[in-house]
Amino acid sequence: MTLDVVILAAGQGTRMRSARPKVLHELAGRPLINHVIATASGLEDARLHVVIGHGGEQVREALADAEVNFVVQAEQRGTGHAVAQALEGLGDGKVLVLYADVPLIRRDTLAALLERVGEQCMGLLTVELNEPAGYGRIKRDAGGEAVAIVEHKDASAEERAIGECNTGIMAMTAAHLRRWLPQLSADNAQGEYYLTDVIAMAAAEGTAIATTQPGSPGEVEGINDRVQLARLERVYQAGEAERLMREGVALADPARLDVRGELLCARDVVIDVGCVFAGRVEIAGDVRVGPYCVIRDSRIGPGSVIEAHSVIDGAVIDGDSQIGPFARLRPGTQLARGAKVGNFVETKNATLGEGAKINHLSYVGDARLGRGVNVGAGTITCNYDGANKHRTEIGDHAFIGSNTALVAPVSVGEGATVGAGSTISKDVEAGALALARGRQISKSDWVRPQKSPKRDH
Repeated sequence: MTLDVVILAAGQGTRMRSARPKVLHELAGRPLINHVIATASGLEDARLHVVIGHGGEQVREALADAEVNFVVQAEQRGTGHAVAQALEGLGDGKVLVLYADVPLIRRDTLAALLERVGEQCMGLLTVELNEPAGYGRIKRDAGGEAVAIVEHKDASAEERAIGECNTGIMAMTAAHLRRWLPQLSADNAQGEYYLTDVIAMAAAEGTAIATTQPGSPGEVEGINDRVQLARLERVYQAGEAERLMREGVALADPARLDVRGELLCARDVVIDVGCVFAGRVEIAGDVRVGPYCVIRDSRIGPGSVIEAHSVIDGAVIDGDSQIGPFARLRPGTQLARGAKVGNFVETKNATLGEGAKINHLSYVGDARLGRGVNVGAGTITCNYDGANKHRTEIGDHAFIGSNTALVAPVSVGEGATVGAGSTISKDVEAGALALARGRQISKSDWVRPQKSPKRDH
């Protein structure tokens, strides 16, 4: 059977107190709805339909690259009404209903639910909660079969004592939906069309209601305000920390880790506290990452050491390299084996050869440094003329003295030496010594100026 996934994303989310639609607020560096889309897209032969309403154009723009069909719910009249807007675009197979503000639902959980769905059976995901306030309760008959969902606001005291709750996530055939949705009524405390009312319809006509449960309550927890968003952020990060530790990564404190993308680590990686990993980051074995580092869209080779407070963005680092502390590697930086970028050094679109060193207090951009190059403190590559970028080429084993300005485009030959304090604007031949300083003058009889005496007024 075909599979249509209807993702409800039309709500205003007033409790977020934000001009941005709730589903575009971020968890682990991605909008809530993107988590749901990524999970649903992994289901076999899934076609995705996103129901939008409040802030719909912002949601469209944010999902411009996603393969989804947008459906507009002009008036927010409940979940049943929202799903009804998508009916026209559904096929004749199974339909799965998800929520854009329930970001941690797992693909395995959804697959298990869908396996129960057929012509004579629909699927309902429920969860046992110790504090079920606000959730719809699952009513079962004497035989233990689910027969209805009672919303919290409509529930009696006896019904509110039930611990099994509705997650809102359900699946059925499109034929079931087309038969049940027109029968929904808004005669309830909210004056809305509840999708949950189809449970009672299914029970009344003899359609079986198969229930399954998630691996943990966090999977199905929805987000209504920033407090819940922060709580689920830590649930997500705790899961990432556990995964990494089980794969052989040592975390100084699992509670102080933030993965905002995909972090792939080999064994015996050590990560100190307060580190943030964004985009796709690959870290080879025996790498040590110091505290409070930010690494984004980068690859770190084996045996490398990244000292505290370093920022690495869009870089490729070979093995046994040293970075930081307080280093910034910007996009396009490539370090060969054994290279070093030290404290308060910034690089951009720069390639460092094997064993090359920029130890401290320098900026190197749009440059290629050969093997064994040593760059002294305070060196800068003057790569921008106000309109265009230019490159600096430094040959193998060249030595660049401290406080040097290399005015690009310029090249320094293999084995050349540039004296400290030089401004180099012409190419330096291989093996040569280049000096470009103002002439030093000393006056032994010089008298330092004195302050004028104060005058009485």
